[in-house]
This record gives sequence, C-alpha cells and structure tokens, in this order.
Amino acid sequence: MADVVDTRMETPTARTIRLRIPGLHGHLAGQHVDIRLTAADGYQAVRSYSIASGGGRGALEPHDLPDDELELTVEELVDGEVSPYLVRGLQNGDQLEVRGPVGGWFVWRDGDSTPVQLIAGGSGVVPLMSMARAHSAAGSSAPFRMLYSLRTPFAGYYADELTALAADAAAPLRVDYIYTRQAPTASETASETKPGRLTAEGLMQRVLPASDSPTFFICGSTPFVEAVSGWLVEAGHDPARVRTERYGGIGGTP
Repeated sequence: MADVVDTRMETPTARTIRLRIPGLHGHLAGQHVDIRLTAADGYQAVRSYSIASGGGRGALEPHDLPDDELELTVEELVDGEVSPYLVRGLQNGDQLEVRGPVGGWFVWRDGDSTPVQLIAGGSGVVPLMSMARAHSAAGSSAPFRMLYSLRTPFAGYYADELTALAADAAAPLRVDYIYTRQAPTASETASETKPGRLTAEGLMQRVLPASDSPTFFICGSTPFVEAVSGWLVEAGHDPARVRTERYGGIGGTP
C-alpha cells in the first residue's frame, strides 16, 4: 500500500500526487506503476500511470524526494473509472494499492551520453518529464531536447519547471512547443504563434537530426505516436532508436 503524502492540481483536469511506498528504493526515469481501486461491492479496476518524478526530484515541495517516494500526474478522463477519483476524490493521508515501479525499456539512465529527443503529446509529457528531471539531477552532459504538442497553452503541465530546466547551464533542456487549437498571443510571447497540427516538415524542423543518432522517446495518444514515429523513420532515423509509449486518452493528435 502507498500513502498519499501531498497533491497539487497541474491544470483544471490534471493532478500531481506524491506517494510514499514502504520498501521502495528509487525508480528509473520513465517507469510506471499500476493502481488498483476496489469498490464496496468488490468490483476492481486497475490502471497504469507514468511516474513523473525522476532523479529524486518532483514537482511538489520539497522538490527533493527520498527513495521511498515518487510522484504521478494523472489526467482526468470523463468516462474513466479510476482517474476521476484520483483527480477529484483522493485526499492526503489516503492509501492506494500500488504495484511497481514497472518497465525497463522506455527508460532513461543517467549514465547514457546519447543525445535524446523527447516528444510529448498532451499528458504524454509525464514520463518524459521524469527523464528531464533525472537528466538535470544527474548534471548530465547528454544533449536533451523536448517537443511538446498541446491543444492550448493552458493545457500544459510543469510550465515553470520546464522554463527553469531550459535555463539550467549544467544540463540544459531545449523545449519547443506546438499548439494545435489555441496558441499564445504576441502579448504573451516574443512573437505571435499560429496554432496548427504538427506535420512531418514541422517535426523535422524541431527535432535532433539523424546525423546526431539520437534516441527518441515518444509518448501520447496512439494516433500521435504512430504518426510521429512513422515520420521519423521515413526521414532516416534508426527505428531501433525510436521508443514509444501510448495512452488511451483522447487528444494530442498531430
């Protein structure tokens, strides 16, 4: 069982949850956990959620986590069986039945010096944020870049922290945004940005080139992941270096 230590709303429909799991000894950046809820009549529902913390760092205060704690960020699905409770009903001090951390392929390890390109569609940024945090915590010199596709500027997670990571001189993270429905105005950015879906040409302008032999970590809805991974392979990137993870929610399509 995991204890709920603290929570914070990231957006009107997404919540970051800090859990303390007795016996946990850290986790890899990009792993996930399974959460099982049991109703009064015995009905059970199990869902997987990506871990948002990485390298012993999280979003909530204090930012440094002990080895037996981790953070999740959960997006509420209107027809969901688990996420509405986690986002709206869960309270500090509650307990959750948790299995994990799980996963050993869609992960970044701090000893890896390979250039990395992170590509997120909507809430798919969560496991990639775990990698970005781990990269910063390790002071890694590996080139790191993130492309974050959002419907609107208000739908983004971790905005202030991503800005801070981009300014980290020791282990900088370059962040590029694509807004598919509503973009920031000229009053909010240096220049007005027009909304529009990500295209193959736009993708190639915003990711590390094939000549750098980067490893890609792509997470988002199935249509988003399939489109982006296909464009990368067509552009000459090594399929073995294109790692993908999908979620079942709506949104984040190119």
